[in-house]
Amino acid sequence: MITREQVEDVLERLRPAIKMHGGDVELVEVTDNCAKIRLVGHCIGCPSSMLTLQYGIEQTLKEELPEFDHLIPVSPFE
Repeated sequence: MITREQVEDVLERLRPAIKMHGGDVELVEVTDNCAKIRLVGHCIGCPSSMLTLQYGIEQTLKEELPEFDHLIPVSPFE
């Protein structure tokens, strides 16, 4: 089972690139090798936000944590 700390470690390495564009990423919850992630800041409503989630964050989590299953996007308004 992956832990919240493992996911946070990966996100910390990705955060500088996201912050360069005025956004950020928030880890909401880790359960059953899945992570609930919320994009905030300028990422809200950005046309590239789904690409960031899928090909940036989710792909990196799968590469760094082989047991990671999938990412669950959480609305910024929840």
